[in-house]
Amino acid sequence: MKILCVGMNYAAHCENDFADNKPLRHTLVYTEPVIFTKPDSALIREGRPFFVPDFAQRFDYEAEIVVRIDRLGKNVAERFAHRYYNQLTVGIDFTARDLQQRLAEHGLPWELCKGFDGSAAVGKWVDKTQFADVQDIHFRLDIDGTTVQNGHTADMLHSIDRIVSYCSRFFTLKMGDLIFTGTPAGTGPVSEGQHLEAYIEQQPVLNIRIK
Repeated sequence: MKILCVGMNYAAHCENDFADNKPLRHTLVYTEPVIFTKPDSALIREGRPFFVPDFAQRFDYEAEIVVRIDRLGKNVAERFAHRYYNQLTVGIDFTARDLQQRLAEHGLPWELCKGFDGSAAVGKWVDKTQFADVQDIHFRLDIDGTTVQNGHTADMLHSIDRIVSYCSRFFTLKMGDLIFTGTPAGTGPVSEGQHLEAYIEQQPVLNIRIK
């Protein structure tokens, strides 16, 4: 199982969350999806906590729609990409933000700040047939009962099907692979003791505590 992730897939996130970090804003003018990976050791399954590591000062939440691949695929045409996933959920891409900024300033890869153990939380899976259109899904993240992120898949710069197709050009998609499709605006730091809950429409799918 591999975890593929999309960076900077919502314009408001690029413009607002990184207003003072110009090295990360280049993706607004880059025409292809920005892909990075996480190892399988990054995965946190529903109900397990996120333990704050000690190698950085700030760890941010990034809530996003995640799809699970359920058939083998290579060089999948975008018009057929919907056949390669049947379930989705909300995940959290935990990011060592201060480390990311240092890496970006030197033009270095993101693996250390994005792919560390426990950096990819995923919620309960929801059948996509519950939705008329996967590009018309609202999702949100609450921390201690207060909404901190609201997302709508219609606002993606690159659609889910385009992402699946694009990834399949470089990686053979296998059953069980996960694709994190990018986070909307509103990312921010987590701290010990917080309780994070994520929803697709009004359906709770992810419950995680910060320890």
